[in-house]
Amino acid sequence: MEWNLRRMESELRQINPDLLQPSKSFKKPSSGTITINVGGYLYAAQRQTLAKYPGSLLEEMVSGKRPVQHVDSMGNTFIDRDGPIFRHVLNFLRTGELILPDDFKEVALLRREADYYRLSELSQALQEWEQQQATHREPAFLEVTDSHERSQGLKVYCSDTGFIEKVKGRLVQISKSRLDGFPEEFEVSSNVIQFRHFIKSEQGSRLVLKEDSTFLCTLETLKLETVMMALRGGFRLLTCLDSSRGSVVQCEALHFVK
Repeated sequence: MEWNLRRMESELRQINPDLLQPSKSFKKPSSGTITINVGGYLYAAQRQTLAKYPGSLLEEMVSGKRPVQHVDSMGNTFIDRDGPIFRHVLNFLRTGELILPDDFKEVALLRREADYYRLSELSQALQEWEQQQATHREPAFLEVTDSHERSQGLKVYCSDTGFIEKVKGRLVQISKSRLDGFPEEFEVSSNVIQFRHFIKSEQGSRLVLKEDSTFLCTLETLKLETVMMALRGGFRLLTCLDSSRGSVVQCEALHFVK
């Protein structure tokens, strides 16, 4: 058995001398192609591609300035980072361009990876991509109306359903000392919330801010909270109807755009 194992190892070395040699491609300057394992995903690239930006983590690894600390079972250098997102890092190294799908949702993750690999060029390209996306994005419209009648209450409409979700996430109903979440009766649609009243059939229930269960919400405080969230979220005020009362909270209608 021992002789067979030695023979198999000898035959493997004759077929491919790099087999059974951990990270040999990193150690050999003449090795043009390098395979690395990023979070369980294997990527193959030319040495010069990974070393494209001097001072980056990958350049230091392939040039030998930074010793390889971990290898996988096949001898490939192992980097304990997000595997799928590395494809965008590698494509940027290959082309010098950052090409992302329009619905790309992992900007924060890619920015963090760019910082980890010390690729300031990628960080800059990502910032430019975000600015370009912002200019192409359809404007979001927000309308806050208040008839000052309890039967109608306060109505919040926004074309961006994400903003409606943020408003709902700020509020919670308390009933008999328990948190019941956001009242479904206030949800007209994914784009509209209408606060007609605050006390449900169950006596003693009340609407409060999620972070401060002692802060009892009224129509005025709800409107002010919505306006502050809109301004912090990048919305800007377009028009306000019946502003003669001297207060934004007292206006019958507020229109914002982002």
